[in-house]
Amino acid sequence: MRVITGKARGMKLVTLEGDDVRPTTDMVKEAIFSIIQFDVPGAAVLDLFAGSGQLGIEALSRDAAVCTFIDRSKDSIEVVKQNLSHCKLTDCARVENTDSINFLKLTNQRYDIALLDPPYRQGLIDKAMPLLDRVMNEGAVAVCEHEREFCPAESFGSLKLRKRYRYGKIMLSVYEKNTQPSED
Repeated sequence: MRVITGKARGMKLVTLEGDDVRPTTDMVKEAIFSIIQFDVPGAAVLDLFAGSGQLGIEALSRDAAVCTFIDRSKDSIEVVKQNLSHCKLTDCARVENTDSINFLKLTNQRYDIALLDPPYRQGLIDKAMPLLDRVMNEGAVAVCEHEREFCPAESFGSLKLRKRYRYGKIMLSVYEKNTQPSED
């Protein structure tokens, strides 16, 4: 696993081992950042269910202003901190060892981009997205990585589905926050 581009380009990232670990493939990561490339510079990013932190680190490498990394696993949080230090990106990162759903319920922070890659088959996207709506800025983008068999709702509050993308067994659902009334 490596950082694809930006100031930390080529840096190798560590990840946890085990059957529960499912790092985002380079192909899917490249697709995500191709989709949101113009949204990243200067953005406040939320890497929810951070795992190794590779998605948030990629955003920071591509000039996001700040990234908040959330994961309930202490081991994952240690890996995120190790990867941030290795890539020299700790100054623009906030790392919290907490449950993602509880974080969304309690935070007062606002975000421009949210990256969600939760454990599959636990209903976490359906739990997180309605709460995410409250902490996203106008025009913000949320990217959900999920298994192909799961199809999240078309909208969660003011977060509306922009497009779905399929990459083998993996799907990306991309949402955009628009609180302006449409002119029909």
